Amino acid sequence: MTGAVDWSEVTAIATWVLAVGLLGSFGAAAFAAQQVREARKSREAQIAAEFFRRWNDDALVEARRMVGGFKSADDLRDAYVEYVAANAPEAYVLYRELDYFEQLAALESRGAFDLELIRMLLGETLIERWKMWRPAILQAHGPGSYPLFEGLVEKLRGEDAGVPSG
Repeated sequence: MTGAVDWSEVTAIATWVLAVGLLGSFGAAAFAAQQVREARKSREAQIAAEFFRRWNDDALVEARRMVGGFKSADDLRDAYVEYVAANAPEAYVLYRELDYFEQLAALESRGAFDLELIRMLLGETLIERWKMWRPAILQAHGPGSYPLFEGLVEKLRGEDAGVPSG
């Protein structure tokens, strides 16, 4: 026996080891990516659950009840403009609902909420609330106020056939 090395065998073995290692790396990367996706979905579900839980918190229920007590969008507009001008406590109660919808829209615009989830849980309510709020917002704050709320409503309307805008 001679001490000669068969370099073709060494190369073949090294190539095989490298291929197995590379396949293992790809498998680990795929597994890690799946774990990241699952963690993101879990985080999004937790954020959504917390956000929609707020819908039934006492403070927001108080605001919703107050808005619901107005007979029309014009009645809400007139009262809201007075509340805002006087810096009345009622204005801050009403801001809760507006801010909730603006925050919801912000989260949707950044991908934290799926538009379809919002549609299922608040779709028509959101559209109806915008119709109620729009005159009050325009009168008290001018155009361009609560733009994310308005944009979210437009997205919902854009995907719902037969829902008139305005």
